[in-house]
Amino acid sequence: MESAEAFMDGGDEPVTPSGGLLDLLSVSAVVLDGRGRVVFWSPQAQQIFGYTAREALGRHAARLMVDDRHRNLVTALFAQVMTEGTGWAGTFPVRHKDGSSRLVEFRNMRLEGEHGDYYVLSIAADRDVLRNMERDLALSARLVSQSPVGLGILDPDLRYLVVNPALERMNGRPADLQIGRTVREVLDFMDAIWVETAMRRVLDSGDPLLNQLILAPTPSDPGHEHAWSVSYYRLEDSVGQVLGVAVQLVDVTQQHRASAEAAAARQRLALIADASARIGTTLDPGTTADELARVCVPEVADLAAVVLVDALLKGGDRDRVPDGPVAMRTMATVAHPAPDVSLPVGNVARYARHQMITRCVTTGRPVFASPVTGRDLVHLAPAHAAAALAAIDAHSCLAVPLVAHGRVLGALGLARGRNSLPFGDDDATLALELASRAAVSIEHARWYQNQRRTAENFQRSLLPRKPSQRPGLDIACRYQPASTICGIGGDWYDAIALSDDRTALVIGDVMGSGSGAATTMGQLRTATRTLAALDLDPAAVLWHLDRIAGELDQRFATCTYAVYDPRRACCHVAMAGHLPPVLMPAGGGPRLLDLPTGAPLGVGSVPFETTRLRIEPGDGLLLYTDGLVETRSHSLDAQLATLLRLLARPPGPLEETCDHLLDALRSPDEPDDVALLLTRADQIGHPDERP
Repeated sequence: MESAEAFMDGGDEPVTPSGGLLDLLSVSAVVLDGRGRVVFWSPQAQQIFGYTAREALGRHAARLMVDDRHRNLVTALFAQVMTEGTGWAGTFPVRHKDGSSRLVEFRNMRLEGEHGDYYVLSIAADRDVLRNMERDLALSARLVSQSPVGLGILDPDLRYLVVNPALERMNGRPADLQIGRTVREVLDFMDAIWVETAMRRVLDSGDPLLNQLILAPTPSDPGHEHAWSVSYYRLEDSVGQVLGVAVQLVDVTQQHRASAEAAAARQRLALIADASARIGTTLDPGTTADELARVCVPEVADLAAVVLVDALLKGGDRDRVPDGPVAMRTMATVAHPAPDVSLPVGNVARYARHQMITRCVTTGRPVFASPVTGRDLVHLAPAHAAAALAAIDAHSCLAVPLVAHGRVLGALGLARGRNSLPFGDDDATLALELASRAAVSIEHARWYQNQRRTAENFQRSLLPRKPSQRPGLDIACRYQPASTICGIGGDWYDAIALSDDRTALVIGDVMGSGSGAATTMGQLRTATRTLAALDLDPAAVLWHLDRIAGELDQRFATCTYAVYDPRRACCHVAMAGHLPPVLMPAGGGPRLLDLPTGAPLGVGSVPFETTRLRIEPGDGLLLYTDGLVETRSHSLDAQLATLLRLLARPPGPLEETCDHLLDALRSPDEPDDVALLLTRADQIGHPDERP
């Protein structure tokens, strides 16, 4: 027989280190001579039977390892193997050196020596170890086959060895068309180069590649893009030999689509915020109407009147003007050279169907009346408007619609006296341009007033309800609006349930005020909840929020994001330009935590750091916005010192503590809103669950 060295040097296959099931099972070998005496004793036999080779060699095996009551049976089985040459397999109780009895799985067979004498080779393994191994293998097979997650194993050449049913469905072909094939052959419906490169990197380095997002169609659902979260990790045996790479796929198509829809919703909110910031310099429709009339007189006309559909001003149907008499409200009138000629501002009159303003509003097109006589005026406008036209001796009239975003808001009525030329097409074009600019401004003013009311309701709807109590954590929270008329701000708090009884604690403050700040707050709070579901490190959550904030109109905000784990009695905290939290140890005085402050969200390119805090049962943690401690009459340091002094009182109910802080630190006329999140750790789990 060739030596191992020769085999390694010239054989077809290399010799590899031992490993695998035989090592895990610790299979032993014992050889008995014809009289039943031990002539060979492997090192593994000592692990099973307890005897060293020196203690076992030469001794009668039945007397050494079998109880007296079983000895006759063992002797008969030994004789059967020796005389008949038939093997015997089964489980038999043996006596360990320490006196205990153990069940051992045996495989016995007869061996013939070179001189014709016989021996018995006994292969043995501990039955419990063997059964556990069989159970583990069976469970592993069931886990792979029944898992809803796609699982696959590829050899070092990146050929599929194992494909579970879930991966069959994801790859869109049965397992027998995948086993033995390469990645490129199986994933021919997508660009598999990246996948192959990633697997090679994992094989070479041993570093896993986790939660990689892949977007591609699938043969089982052609024409529709699917999303998968893919992880790769290297497989090794017990001695470190590389067996291949494992693949784990989770279909996250629905989550990906939901995330895309959430991003689209955030974009829509950003557009609303952008529109609210660009409504113009005037936010009063009457002022804008008067400005339009004054631009037209005397450069365009001798008389200008701006009227709006009264129903629209009252919040009626903006998309449809009645095809008949229309109630119009006079918003502005200017006349030249007779300044005393005017229409009563604020007056509401019904314009008949045949009159100029009505036809202009219902058709959305300019309407001319020229030449005009005194007798025609009563047919062109209501009595009060006809009187104004007569006062300037009007001979040419023009009405153009006020159109904003495709909707007719009203009309601009123009008239020229006898000493002016009649209106022509160029005049109509100019009037339409002026009217269009004014209409947009008027509509923005009206829209802004509606949006301001909506923003107030919107902010109230965005503020979270009282968080539900979490395992191992008592929570109290407060929000107090600013004392301004609008009262809209961007402060918020949140307590988000995470897996394994953990809780994400969030406090944030969007810089600025108004509906824009409230809208940005809603966007950031929604984004924070979405990111929290991904189970990211606090610093990573702030990094993503920083990128999101940089794309918003009111882009700057401060934030503290913490994750409390009651089972490990710890809290991981990261800050983005926010004031430091206050820790209230159960056995000591409150103190401001000296943590890396970081930069506000929206600044960009500034790293965030996560700090681990020990939070024992009874310890309290306060998160707050600057509205609690920043006032016009006291310095920040003085207010922070007052805050610590207030928290140094004997601990009481959290709700009472919140009210006490607000009453002591806030005055009724503060211009900034404030949010508080006060927590106290409670006992959960068992002590041995903590690190």
